[in-house]
Amino acid sequence: MEYSKTTLPNGIRVVTSRMDHVRSASLILYFGVGSRHEPDAKAGISHFLEHMLFKGTEHRPDPVQITEAIEGVGGLINAATNRESTNYWVKVPSEHLPLAFEVLADMVRHSLFAPEELEKERRVIIEEIHGIYDTPDDYIHDVIDQAVWNGQPLGRPIIGSVETVQAITRDDLVAYVRQHYQANRLVIAAAGDLWHEQVVELADRYFGELPAGPEPQLEPARIRDGLPDVLVVSRSTEQAHLCVGLPALPYTDERRFTQGMIDAVLSSGMSSRLFKEIRERQGLAYEVYGYFREYMDVGEAVVYAGTDVEQVGRAIQAILRELDKLRREPVPPDELERTKELRKGRIVMGLEDSRAVASWIGGQELVYGEILTPDEVIARIQAVTSDDIQALAGELFQVQRYALALLGPFDDPEPFRRLLQA
Repeated sequence: MEYSKTTLPNGIRVVTSRMDHVRSASLILYFGVGSRHEPDAKAGISHFLEHMLFKGTEHRPDPVQITEAIEGVGGLINAATNRESTNYWVKVPSEHLPLAFEVLADMVRHSLFAPEELEKERRVIIEEIHGIYDTPDDYIHDVIDQAVWNGQPLGRPIIGSVETVQAITRDDLVAYVRQHYQANRLVIAAAGDLWHEQVVELADRYFGELPAGPEPQLEPARIRDGLPDVLVVSRSTEQAHLCVGLPALPYTDERRFTQGMIDAVLSSGMSSRLFKEIRERQGLAYEVYGYFREYMDVGEAVVYAGTDVEQVGRAIQAILRELDKLRREPVPPDELERTKELRKGRIVMGLEDSRAVASWIGGQELVYGEILTPDEVIARIQAVTSDDIQALAGELFQVQRYALALLGPFDDPEPFRRLLQA
């Protein structure tokens, strides 16, 4: 994969990758602002804003006109809010790339924030919050964030709370756009049947006058050391949902490739350790998986399991044994090579689509300020050794940093805290 990069005079970074074998073009706007940048009283405003940019502009006052413009040529349009970034994307037949730019620029620069649309969307988001709360296998992931990052922005749900969403005003949204949707915080990524010069010209035409602003500020994350923390959400459920979580490496740490191998050994596919041991061999959970989240200054490791209420203790112990096993024993050579091949294959297969390639180059440029090609990433993965994995597991998987989130018919956290300590 080859890519090109240009920085516009106002600081916008434009990255592209031409794909000769496709006839589509994908365009993604990455803004370096997310829920970590929000004050507590405005929690959820990044997500609220993402919704509101689809709710009418000066040129398309009816929200339906926005989606019709893209879907009318066979395209797709959507967006997502994360903790440190927000992105808006369009995928269209390549001849309609100028339309993709025009629609996204219209949304970002000319949204109306009409009061009646704002109130409708406020109700939609509040229903979304209720829906998460009523879905235990979703809600438990918010609970583990609270347990690991109690009282910090990383511990808040990206969507906010009913109270904070109720309090967000039109003036808040307008001010938030002006403060954070600035040129120096924007990466424009495009991939597919296109030329770099074409994308740079369109980027300059539609975003060249976007002003720059101050560099974003984040509250540094604080890692808790002490007794393992346990949060219990007491509900009368037939199945218990649990997450074991702990701090991990940030994306700025070069050992992130080793961390990625730990993630893959534990949880990539049905041949992973968590699936084979906890589901297949012990029959303790229908669904069990892990993941790592990486942020600027810290990361988070999480293992989730849904299990029978009577098997909760055994499931927690089984998860802890698998984490501890990585500390105590090197990954055998055959498992190490098999996991590397799995990761390499997933990378190669995952980049067959123009949106995936745009996400690859745009996400890296936003996060790292540089772009590694798939071959370069695969080389970093190939260089990871069993000793690297064991050393990092020993650093990460420390009992005093564990947290447990548990949802089910339980009241007392102490028995579960003792399980973590043991």
